[in-house]
Amino acid sequence: MKNTYLTGYFPLFSILMFSLTFAVFGAEVFVALFKGIGIYAGMREFLSDIQLKLFVLILLMAGFFMVFAALKLIAETINEISLLFFSKDSSGEALQKVRSLSTIYLLGAFLSILSVKSIIGLLTIFILSSFSYFVMFVYRITPSLSRGGVLGIVLFQVSIWSILFTIIILAALKLYNGVMSSLPIISQVNI
Repeated sequence: MKNTYLTGYFPLFSILMFSLTFAVFGAEVFVALFKGIGIYAGMREFLSDIQLKLFVLILLMAGFFMVFAALKLIAETINEISLLFFSKDSSGEALQKVRSLSTIYLLGAFLSILSVKSIIGLLTIFILSSFSYFVMFVYRITPSLSRGGVLGIVLFQVSIWSILFTIIILAALKLYNGVMSSLPIISQVNI
């Protein structure tokens, strides 16, 4: 007998592992940044080297945990809304079929350990895991969809995610431009 709840903890482990690997990379970047701008020595007066790195790691891991947990919540909501609009299934069998797909993210999270020194590697593994999940999601729910339903789900998902990431990128650029314009710039005089 296969227990349907056997993979229930996979999303939590996936989020924790991805958060840890991104935080390890980020901690090294922040420590290098602190050294570069000269505040590392001042921080070392209060904390030892290991305590400082651990403190930065914990803060980054908490931040990444919140981001990945929010992405999971948004993804599940988008998946269920797309099934509501386009699926012929009303009993929830389609959701039961895609429940075990969380193993894709778990495998991706373990693979991200191999790429902890490269942000490109980490992002590539996360994006490939997400793409693989999406392909398998569509494959598993295809029996409960018409041809138009498959096209509708794909277009719905792609458009919602595109809109979401476009808004986030535009907001980040607006924030960056606002911060840069508020910084006092000392004009250089050519002698």
